[in-house]
Amino acid sequence: MNIIQAQNPFFEKYSTPHGTIPFEKIKTEHYEPAIREGINRHNAEIDAITNNPEAATFANTVAAYEKSGELLNQVSTVFGNLLSAETNDDMQELAKTIMPLLSEHGNNITLNEKLFARIKAVYDQNQANLTPEQNKLLEKVYNSFVRSGANLEGEAKEQYRALSKELSLLTLQFGENNLKETNDYKLVLTDPAQLAGLPQSAIDAAAETAKEKGVEGWVFTLQAPSYSPFMTYASNRDLRCKLYMAYNTKCTHDNETNNLEIVKKLVNTRLAIAQLLGYSSFAEYNLQERMAENSGNVYKLLDQLLDAYTPTAKQEYAEVETLARQLEGSDFTVMPWDWSYYSHKLKDQKFQIDDEMLRPYFELSKVKEGVFGLATRLYGITFKKNSDIPVYHKDVDAYEVFDKDGKFLSVLYTDFHPREGKRAGAWMTSYKEQWIDEATGENSRPHISIVMNFTKPTKDKPALLTFGELETFLHEFGHSLHGMFANSTYENLSGTNVYWDFVELPSQFMENFAIEKEFLHTFARHYQTGELIPDELVQRIVDSSNFDAAYACLRQVSFGLLDMAWYTRTTPFDGDVKVYEKEAWKKAQILPVVEDACMSTQFSHIFAGGYSAGYYSYKWAEVLDADAFSLFKQKGIFNPEVAASFRENILSKGGTEHPMTLYKRFRGQEPTIDALLIRNGIKK
Repeated sequence: MNIIQAQNPFFEKYSTPHGTIPFEKIKTEHYEPAIREGINRHNAEIDAITNNPEAATFANTVAAYEKSGELLNQVSTVFGNLLSAETNDDMQELAKTIMPLLSEHGNNITLNEKLFARIKAVYDQNQANLTPEQNKLLEKVYNSFVRSGANLEGEAKEQYRALSKELSLLTLQFGENNLKETNDYKLVLTDPAQLAGLPQSAIDAAAETAKEKGVEGWVFTLQAPSYSPFMTYASNRDLRCKLYMAYNTKCTHDNETNNLEIVKKLVNTRLAIAQLLGYSSFAEYNLQERMAENSGNVYKLLDQLLDAYTPTAKQEYAEVETLARQLEGSDFTVMPWDWSYYSHKLKDQKFQIDDEMLRPYFELSKVKEGVFGLATRLYGITFKKNSDIPVYHKDVDAYEVFDKDGKFLSVLYTDFHPREGKRAGAWMTSYKEQWIDEATGENSRPHISIVMNFTKPTKDKPALLTFGELETFLHEFGHSLHGMFANSTYENLSGTNVYWDFVELPSQFMENFAIEKEFLHTFARHYQTGELIPDELVQRIVDSSNFDAAYACLRQVSFGLLDMAWYTRTTPFDGDVKVYEKEAWKKAQILPVVEDACMSTQFSHIFAGGYSAGYYSYKWAEVLDADAFSLFKQKGIFNPEVAASFRENILSKGGTEHPMTLYKRFRGQEPTIDALLIRNGIKK
């Protein structure tokens, strides 16, 4: 090992608890040399496979390939995760070098003819001697090569390389522009009268933000914990409109962070890749490895939801507008920047409930106890904070998770609050996947992370969550359980390595507990008095849980329609992004259309994330989660037998079998849309 490598933590065996990432030792300059060395080592491992004089077998080719690239995977995982959770200008600049490097290396492997020939040789053999899991890995590896251009020849192969590299840079630029626009905007208020209607928690948070940014008064941003309360409570309509337009015109302005052309390039690059591989559209290419299988089935679901929910959604809008007109005059039209404000007033009138009434009962540390306690009650697992495990930011906590028999199960990192270096939203990821060493039988356990952007504590109050933030916590925690319970032989089939329209089942399933009194009573106490959340308040939560459910459903459907419109295209796009968007989702729009607003330029899920031709997955999984939870409702929401079956058949199996096979094994039947319609009050 040379001197540079000796000083680089990525080249050492980690002397941390459970071999966790030594974040405090990693500097920006360590990434590139470690990635380049990782590429060199990976190439040597691939050469060893391709130069093996023995005939290709599952063990010496497919399993060997699956285990290759350990250092590269480790470094690129840390870099990629921190690029979302704790980035800075230097990291983002470095990404412009690293991402094309990784893209090129990935292409060098999947377009390696000798390697693919060996994999194909194994694939073409009689597989009677392989286990179902080995067969699944073989199928996944073979298909990943074919879908990455392994069957291409000559010029087409070089074209694929160029398109892949282009796609890597475009997605990076799209995300960077979105983050920069989000971080750069601030609404500075200096007149207390402009704060009318806002709860004290939002005012205090805005004062803290102003202090952080070195300005007088109050600062509101486009981060969710700042934006959402302002849109819900601020009585100054002009300011609501101003903040709404700032949010909904992100990356459309005439400056260096404009994403309009990048949207076109991303759509056309993905289409070109798909057509190069023999598919008519990117959706056709992408859906081949999804439960939905094709765009026809996606549209069938979206149309079913449109038919079922549109009449109720129109009634919901009319009801909100009726109240607004009572307050503002008979010619008042509820615009998108009015929706949260007046729908909240209607909800308050109907149910006498709002986030500010609930916040005192959802103090973050208690919510954490409640969510962890739910996992203990369902699955017997326990959580122990370990301050010796290094973390990447002082706000992050690390836990050891133990199984019901006391054995170590996983590491779990929690990262709850927004900051400059963190992108918006909430997500689960891993720093290490689970796998089993076939030689020794050792079960190498995973290191999982959940990242959110919750309301921050102020100098006077701890972090008090909204009900929506409680649901988000449960959602991401559901993903983390999928990762922590992983029990597969192969890393590539482990945990959340499942079809994208199945991956949201465990997360959305957990959200169901948010309105269950038995669950809320385990932790929801007033942060000052210790009083348990009153039963009548819980009942109001339950009664109001379907408030505007149809509008919320159509909003998700509209995103799904927009996604499919971009990716079912069979010809390149060179039109007006805003016009195309408005046409794509118009049948799911309930609110009046705003001319300059544009979702596509900031829709990271489908342009820079993994949801291209896949956003429907949320609604697909919602059908599954409602159907799955109906069994818990029938047998008892904490029923240990049902929970054990859910763990065994869904959470621990990863991608080792087809998701519908796993689901039917748990549920005893295929899912239907009925449970969702009943849960949302659409069907009695």
